[in-house]
Amino acid sequence: MDSDIRVRFAPSPTGGLHIGGVRTALYNYLFARKHKGRMVLRIEDTDRNRLVQGAEEYITESLAWCGIDVDESPSLGGPFGPYRQSERLDLYTTYVDQLLKGGKAYYAFDTPEELADLRNKLHEKKSSVQHYGMLTRMDMNNSLSLSEE
Repeated sequence: MDSDIRVRFAPSPTGGLHIGGVRTALYNYLFARKHKGRMVLRIEDTDRNRLVQGAEEYITESLAWCGIDVDESPSLGGPFGPYRQSERLDLYTTYVDQLLKGGKAYYAFDTPEELADLRNKLHEKKSSVQHYGMLTRMDMNNSLSLSEE
């Protein structure tokens, strides 16, 4: 496999692999194989509150059962690891710091309760989705709307 094509499937280990995930993995797998590329399994395990023990193994076994053979994963390793998001935090911190220093990102301090309140207010206005953007961010607790202290 000397192609530069690399596709990634990044499920969250918060439960079993559902059919929508299988479909996404299959599309990626078929695309990679058609172009002599690589299929990467990266586990999105940063939501530690919803993590289900054994789910990562179940996902891996389910993909294998479906005939979807990955080339890089937490169990197989590979040249671009680690393959669990929680093990890549140092790498991400470097880029977060770069974005913050460049004024391309900002800190947010809203509590889960404040975010739920915003969702409720938007729902009352008949908004179908939470719009977190230029219209709402200045009403929230972040480094754009608060003093540096």
